[in-house]
Amino acid sequence: MARIKIELPQEFDFSTEIPLRISDINYGGHLGHDSVVSLTHEARVRFLREYGYSELNIEGSALIVSDLVVVYRSEAFYGETVKIDIAVCDFNKYGCDLVYRITDKETQREIARVKTGIVFFDYATKKVVNVPEKFKSLFASKDEYKITIV
Repeated sequence: MARIKIELPQEFDFSTEIPLRISDINYGGHLGHDSVVSLTHEARVRFLREYGYSELNIEGSALIVSDLVVVYRSEAFYGETVKIDIAVCDFNKYGCDLVYRITDKETQREIARVKTGIVFFDYATKKVVNVPEKFKSLFASKDEYKITIV
């Protein structure tokens, strides 16, 4: 069976910490996959706010998540606080990728690697638009990461 591997970039653009709630825990007693998606969404909103943006206004454009990949590395449990690092990578004409590293704050144990592809969107015209140049200039200079299927 093929597996996906996300190689992390050398540096990250943002970091935040989020305590795991009981609602983040599934019947197996560990962090549920649906909560991983919610946690990365919360981290993305915090990241955008740090740079003066929101999901509906990045230099006049909105963003839409076009794809999502999660690679689990270890379990996480109720009461732990996760640290989520975000890097903006791999720009193209209409979007880029956000790469997330989720670790346990106390032990630095890696819990998951996540990648969301985003595209920029104009809700008034209902069309994809070019990446805003100012946004791209903030992040485009760093090393790229790589996703492979093995």
